[in-house]
Amino acid sequence: MARSRKKADLPTKVCPVCGRPFAWRKKWQKVWDEVRYCSERCRRSRKSTD
Repeated sequence: MARSRKKADLPTKVCPVCGRPFAWRKKWQKVWDEVRYCSERCRRSRKSTD
């Protein structure tokens, strides 16, 4: 069984749209360097902030 990590130990980023920090998720493990937004809602609303 794989070792589990505490959420505090996971890498984090700050969403450029809402300004909130968000943590690494397993579904992002292959594309973490490309992830910029915390949610689909922020990704869709990015055009209004650019």
